[in-house]
Amino acid sequence: MDVLFFLRERTKFIRYFYETAGHSFRETKRKIKAPEAPFNNPPYSEDAEPPFLEEWMEAEEGLEVLGRACISMLSASLQLYFRTWEHELGITWEKGERKQAFKNGFLHGYKACFGEALHISWVDCPADFALLEQVVLARHRDQHPDHISTMRVDHTAKDREKFPQLFFVSEIERAMYIDSETGGITWMNPAVHVSRDKLLAAIKEVETLAEWLDERIVAIRYPRQE
Repeated sequence: MDVLFFLRERTKFIRYFYETAGHSFRETKRKIKAPEAPFNNPPYSEDAEPPFLEEWMEAEEGLEVLGRACISMLSASLQLYFRTWEHELGITWEKGERKQAFKNGFLHGYKACFGEALHISWVDCPADFALLEQVVLARHRDQHPDHISTMRVDHTAKDREKFPQLFFVSEIERAMYIDSETGGITWMNPAVHVSRDKLLAAIKEVETLAEWLDERIVAIRYPRQE
């Protein structure tokens, strides 16, 4: 099986899905800002709030949820890539061995798994593992929200401790929570924010890792005959 091909098909779809599904949300925001119909004739109101604020916020929330959904698909795709190669290579485990290897998550588990099974070193791998860990972390936060009253999903204090420079954070909240001269807000946590640029960067890191690992797996499994 061409495992890398199928991973690339998934990452290609994630890019397509984000751009296509997000178009209506971006268009709503653009038309409100322009303004264009149906947002060019706001109803009379004595409120101080700008017109069509609710529609703007709904579109913004739609993009937030979409970004997190895509990062969840990306994390699942990476896990499937690893799991498929584990099966293709016929890797077996002693009782309790797999659980021990994966106690810190599947990314660390599979690094240990393939490192030992294939006798490869990860030192020269060009992928950013800190970013990849945050892909998995963002998926976990998205799949396990804390409050029914909001679609917002926050990082935890533990996340901030492990990753002082969180990747999936908006620039506004980065300034508030992380880059502040006073050390940032500590009694609240920033939201998990997956912008288009951050999603594309994460996809690129997953592909970089898979391409690097695939090259080594294929070389070991199908050695060239001299």
